[in-house]
Amino acid sequence: MTQPLIQMKNIEKHFGSVIALAGVSVDIHAGECHCLLGDNGAGKSTFIKTLSGVHKPTRGKILFEGRDMHFADPRDAIAAGIATVHQHLAMIPLMSVSRNFFMGNEPVRKIGPFSFFDHDLANRTTMTEMEKMGIVLRGPDQAVGTLSGGERQTVAIARAVHFGARVLILDEPTSALGVRQTANVLATIDKVRKQGVAVVFITHNVRHAMAVGDRFTVLNRGRTYGTAKRGEITPEELQDLMAGGQELATLESSLGSTV
Repeated sequence: MTQPLIQMKNIEKHFGSVIALAGVSVDIHAGECHCLLGDNGAGKSTFIKTLSGVHKPTRGKILFEGRDMHFADPRDAIAAGIATVHQHLAMIPLMSVSRNFFMGNEPVRKIGPFSFFDHDLANRTTMTEMEKMGIVLRGPDQAVGTLSGGERQTVAIARAVHFGARVLILDEPTSALGVRQTANVLATIDKVRKQGVAVVFITHNVRHAMAVGDRFTVLNRGRTYGTAKRGEITPEELQDLMAGGQELATLESSLGSTV
């Protein structure tokens, strides 16, 4: 078995007397989609922020390729190759796809003592990268606001991978999407995984996780209930773990039906 790209070992995160993460241990491998599932309040947001450098762990270690990592801020994590695509995308709807794609990483062309945004390079690169992800644009100048929610998610994912992401954290990318848009995003995750990127797919939707996941970790009230590989756990078992097992069984009994 190859060494994990990322190892989170006994991570705790305290906010005063509140314990948001209570000894979380997760291994993340290159070329795999690791699904982290949990209901609201499970600790998913704190997990994301701790792995991406927003929060420093109260206790525990984060290892990157076996090396102990201490991220001062999200820029450190990005420099190490850890990128996060948030549920609410950092895009400007009226700007073109290519300008959004290169926002913060603008290619520059020099003419004498002057520097200009290299539109030609940005446009060619954007069209190529979007075609790789199966998105056909009318042109690179198309406003990003005219794309569907799934297509905008794909732009953000393609942008992160193009600029060197080795670990891609996706924060509930399908939560507000319809069926067709969700299918597009799941197909994009599969493409990225096949490129060797480690994908951390944060979701509360078991069906979406089972569609693309290689490993599944359930987070409940800041604790992990272990990790299972594909084929080792059923969707029903995952759902049961997310809901707290006995609590769900008790509710189903009282309702006289399956929840």
